[in-house]
Amino acid sequence: MTYNVEGLPWPVRHGRGKAIKKIGHQLAAMRARGVEPDIVLIQEGFREEMWDLVDLSGYPYVARGPRKGQRDDDYLKGEKPAFRHVKYRDKGEGLGKWGSSGLWVLSNHPIEWVKSHAYHYCAGFDCLANKSVMLVAVQVPGLPTPVEIVDTHLNSHGASKVPSNRSNAAHHLQAEELGRFLQAGRTPGAPLIVGGDFNVRKSANRFDYIMAEYPFMVVSRWCHERPGACDTQISYDGDAPWLNTQDLIGFLNGDAVEVSPTAVEATFDGADEPVLSDHDGYKVTFKLTPRTP
Repeated sequence: MTYNVEGLPWPVRHGRGKAIKKIGHQLAAMRARGVEPDIVLIQEGFREEMWDLVDLSGYPYVARGPRKGQRDDDYLKGEKPAFRHVKYRDKGEGLGKWGSSGLWVLSNHPIEWVKSHAYHYCAGFDCLANKSVMLVAVQVPGLPTPVEIVDTHLNSHGASKVPSNRSNAAHHLQAEELGRFLQAGRTPGAPLIVGGDFNVRKSANRFDYIMAEYPFMVVSRWCHERPGACDTQISYDGDAPWLNTQDLIGFLNGDAVEVSPTAVEATFDGADEPVLSDHDGYKVTFKLTPRTP
């Protein structure tokens, strides 16, 4: 499950501390019913109450993304993108990082290692957070190799409060960094699951750019193109459900493990769990099958 928990601090948001704790209680309730996701990818987990969420949820393995002070090599440095790092100081640019990446991975299975990269490019108020990507390797029982899992959060559009050409340029550059990071950090041939808040809602341009930089199978597209292959319990309009939301989950097969989605559903949408964020949770069930050499 990927879930943007809207864990923004006061005065940006009010009352979020209580909501974060309630998410922890709800994850524990899902665990008690035996329906909790094996892996939870979290974005906007900025608040200290995230530790309460972790403790309450009962997940035995936890990885946290880059803190606000993490700085990494610029994968695009030699190409010198035509992008001014500070253009709208009144919209948060050039004021330093006030928050971490907000990324967390909660797991029922052992996390063997963690890699991460803090993006160098950002636009508007998104620059106040250390927008990043993290990659973890999870050892799933019965599989011959770990499953590698990505959690990321890319630059927003309207919420950044800068012109579209500025926010889109930052988004594209982050997509390029994401692609370079995965090319450098992934284990060749490992099965891969990708999730997070990609901020692509109603933007085919943003979605297509991500796919051009690092193509993976997007679950909503894969299921849409194979009627009946997935138990889809999310309603959507139009012929491009992957553009109906900011949140995506995707996958790639590994050399030794085949990955295929079997079910898609919304959580924390007011049905079985209450609405506790400005995003629903997005849950995908995968079948992971060892491949015969």
